[in-house]
Formats: sequence, structure tokens, C-alpha cells
Amino acid sequence: MSIEKVRAYLKEMNCPKEPIEFETSSATVELAAQAAGVIPARITKTLCLMSKEGPIVICVAGDTKIDNRKFKDTFGLKAKMLSAEETLEATGHAVGGVCPFALPAGTKSYADISMKRFDTVFPAAGSSNSAVELTCDEIFHYGNCEKWVDVCKGWQEEA
Repeated sequence: MSIEKVRAYLKEMNCPKEPIEFETSSATVELAAQAAGVIPARITKTLCLMSKEGPIVICVAGDTKIDNRKFKDTFGLKAKMLSAEETLEATGHAVGGVCPFALPAGTKSYADISMKRFDTVFPAAGSSNSAVELTCDEIFHYGNCEKWVDVCKGWQEEA
């Protein structure tokens, strides 16, 4: 089970935080926010996309969308979300539980600056009814993120 993989991974990484298992589904930003008792923006969406080097995941704030121009400027190609089947293959996690933890070799992770507005955020923990509360530095560290990126829109005041 994916949550057990994540739990073991976080323990192996000496993460002091434990995944939270909810009684209800947390498979969408809205459901996760209700389950965790936080605003939707603090829910981390882990999006699975294709890059020139293969599949990647990007952790983004729950109130954002991928900005195609920013994505192309950062990764050199148009943003293409993977299908549910491709996401499961690339991450080992089913849609609703996708997170940057315990990823198969070859799947790189990134963190979007949209999350930095918050002291803590809530990424999924491998299942559609789980999350783990982490600081942005912790999600970057435990998610083995390559770098911080700026590929989202919808969360900043328009200049």
C-alpha cells in the first residue's frame, strides 16, 4: 500500500512528522482542506507532468494552476499532465495520493514558490485519505526536490 511506503520512507529519512490518515477522502484540494481543517491554498497539489528527461512531480499550493509560459520557460517544453495510469507508473501513487515521497528512481521532484506563503503545507502521503503537515523546507528536503521553481499562476496579486 502506498501510504505504508510513504510512512517507511519518511521514517528512513528521519522525518519527525507522521502521515495523518483521515476518516474521509482527501483526494481533492477541497476535500483535503475540509479533512485537515485548513484553507485550500495550504493543501499541496503534487502534479505529475512530462519533462524532456522524463516524468516529474511539482508540489504547488492548492489555489494555483500551471502557467504554461512559466512552465515552458523553466522546463523547455509545453506543460503536459500525465494520465492517471502514467502518474501511477511514474510515482507509485494513485491520483488523489500523489506526493513527492518514495518516488521511483528517475522521477524528479520540484517545489513551486507558491507554497512559501505558508508556515506549513499539507501534501498527500500516498493515499486518497492521507496527508502530512510539513514546512516548505521539510517538503523540499523530504521530497528530494531538485530546486524551487516558479511555474504557477492564480496565487499572486496581478501586477
